[in-house]
Amino acid sequence: MPTCSYLVSARTHPPAVERRQHERDLHALAPALRDLSEPQTQLLFLLFTFLADHRIDDFVRTTDVDVAEAAGSLAATLETAERGLIYEHRPGTLPAQRLAGDLKAFLADLPKSGWRPNERDVAIVLRRIEAGAREELKSRGGGDSAYLGVVRRAARSFKASQPEHPGTPSAGGPRLVVP
Repeated sequence: MPTCSYLVSARTHPPAVERRQHERDLHALAPALRDLSEPQTQLLFLLFTFLADHRIDDFVRTTDVDVAEAAGSLAATLETAERGLIYEHRPGTLPAQRLAGDLKAFLADLPKSGWRPNERDVAIVLRRIEAGAREELKSRGGGDSAYLGVVRRAARSFKASQPEHPGTPSAGGPRLVVP
């Protein structure tokens, strides 16, 4: 019933637990979002949606350590290439190597959607993801996939803000909020 005061109050004032979780998520994401350009922010949220949906297989669970190692190794590879050297940095664990390979394939497929992020932006965003995962491991006792939980909630929020039938990306890349 739309006139029920209790239901109206529940919709406009989320429970305290949800509000605190949202505040913790914002606190965890704020350093990653600080001083990013619009294309970098878009890339960050695209990578969040990728990480939120990513599964290596049914038997191997992705952890924050895997995310940090995969993002760090890809960023290091791009930074090394920017200096004119061709060297592929590899993560230390098998799940991180598989995640890095899947991330690399995802980034290689972005131009097919009409968006070409430059490699410097990709390296910056990957470093932010790496730093976020490592910081979450140090600061919170939320288990070994606390950062992935934050990423999944941020990706859900990002997907909810996207239109039902997205058009082609604009010249500046995908847009976070489409009028």
